[in-house]
Amino acid sequence: MNAICGAYLRDTRREDGLGAMLAALSDYGESHAQWREGALCVGGRYTEAADGNGAERARCLQRGAGVVVAADVRLDDRDALCDALDIPRADSSPLTDAGLVLRAWLRWGPTCPNHLLGDYAFAVWDANERTLFCARDHAGVRPLYYALTRSGVVFASAVEAVLAVPEVSDALDEATVAAYLTGTGWNSTTRTFFKEVRKLPPGHALTVNEERLASGGSPRIERYWHPEETPAASPASDDAYAEELLELMARAVADRLRGGPVGTHLSGGLDSSSVAVLAARELRRQGRPPPPAFSWLPALGQTAPAPAHAPEYSRIDTVCRQEDLQVFHRSPSVDDMVSMLRRDGALPGVHVHLNEEPVQRCAAEQGVRVLLSGWGGDEGVSYGGRGYHQQLLLGGRWRRLAAECRATSRPLRSLAQTALSIVHPHLPGRLLQWKRGEAPRHRHWLIDPAFARRARPLPELPVRPISMRYAQVQGLRRGFLCQRIEGWAASGARHGIEYRYPLLDRRLLAFALSLPPEQFRHGRWARWLMRRATSAILPPEICWNEKDVDPARLDPVIDTFAQAMPALKAMLAARTAPPSRACYIDMPRLLARLDPGQSNLLISTWKPLQLLDF
Repeated sequence: MNAICGAYLRDTRREDGLGAMLAALSDYGESHAQWREGALCVGGRYTEAADGNGAERARCLQRGAGVVVAADVRLDDRDALCDALDIPRADSSPLTDAGLVLRAWLRWGPTCPNHLLGDYAFAVWDANERTLFCARDHAGVRPLYYALTRSGVVFASAVEAVLAVPEVSDALDEATVAAYLTGTGWNSTTRTFFKEVRKLPPGHALTVNEERLASGGSPRIERYWHPEETPAASPASDDAYAEELLELMARAVADRLRGGPVGTHLSGGLDSSSVAVLAARELRRQGRPPPPAFSWLPALGQTAPAPAHAPEYSRIDTVCRQEDLQVFHRSPSVDDMVSMLRRDGALPGVHVHLNEEPVQRCAAEQGVRVLLSGWGGDEGVSYGGRGYHQQLLLGGRWRRLAAECRATSRPLRSLAQTALSIVHPHLPGRLLQWKRGEAPRHRHWLIDPAFARRARPLPELPVRPISMRYAQVQGLRRGFLCQRIEGWAASGARHGIEYRYPLLDRRLLAFALSLPPEQFRHGRWARWLMRRATSAILPPEICWNEKDVDPARLDPVIDTFAQAMPALKAMLAARTAPPSRACYIDMPRLLARLDPGQSNLLISTWKPLQLLDF
């Protein structure tokens, strides 16, 4: 587990803030390294990771040939990269991943991210070109934040480290606050809650040279990963596609087992179950113990599962019995809920799923250092096929569309939703809410009226499903995917845990984007190819399960939130002065909503609670 930081400043007489940034990154390890030269300073923290082959020092700083690299990096397919760099296999073992990034820069320069597979956020200082170059991996698995100051640019793996520099203001970005409180467009790939702190988007690079810095110019930010340009796969049979997918998944999981010890999420769903099974089998092949599995469900000793919850426990139990895994069920207690809601909601480490922190704590107690997750599968290889029916309609393939709709349980509704979604992406969902009698979403209920009048939320960018490829690419570019990744990276660091996402492997995403749309949607079956591929390793009740709901995870959280409401209300009412961020919230209405009888409104209530500093 690594984290990096640095600054490139015009005025070298100023305090560069490197020591303060390194202190803010203390969760990422006790060891640290730093380097300064003229206008540039870089540093980082790292941990000592141990895997089945002995100890590997995950150093974050490498120097050579006039180049300095600060890297938070885990590279895949190192052998192929070494071959491309003409590094003999005998000489490759001692090289750290950061060292390989340095070699890649010396060979390919700013195009080096196109040659790297894995998860990374790195900064390169090239003294020969007097240039600073930063890059973030294609899926944004490793965060990288930056701020433009009066003197130059500051960057780090965590928001807190950027804010540690005195020149960077901690003033909130009111457009982001408004978007967050209304649920409209706040999952940005570029903005944070702080006006001066920005994210480097996934698949992008930042470049600033000495001449640009001296003239006060802003860094140049360019996209290097272009998923929409992925070429189509060669035609093949359904069985051949399924076999290739399973091979790629096994490789992606195996590449992410370096370091450890390893644990895995297990929800009983298609994605997490596939990752857990492939990890267990590869670890056994390596002579290592199988990974402990972690579930968001309450421990069976804590609660008697309702009949509606039984299938979730059953699917998890089936995977565990098949692979001889030990599962730990964890859900938040009332104390956990109160503690999480009182944290500063403007920081990424707070925006984790309410279920995840108990899992992190349990995983740390079990000695886990690497936690595998199936997150991101829905955007890639287990994509549900959204946009396929719309593509058939707009492409004039009406006979095929009619056949696909007839295969669903409600063909007329399916056809109507297809047409309506092209006109208004959110209309089918809202009509379904109206039909069910659900209350409409009053987005401004808990916003202070004066703030609501002056604030302009970030625009909501709906994914228009005009074709399956377009919907896939737009889904990958939305901030929703990274929001959880960035939150888990920050919160996991507090427990010494690094997250890895095999289903976001660049090779897997390229494969998914190359496939014909009918591989994802086949009659009534969404996620068709993923189901076929994993039928070789997963029990049928998981592969062919159609119910994508999980009341056993959601219901206990709502119940716990109801129990926590009186304590939260008492804390807010007991304050002699309102919280500093109360200017954004309709406090009387929020206090009135903190009633156990309204706990089903969890989502609209916990956001303002986390934003408040109380």
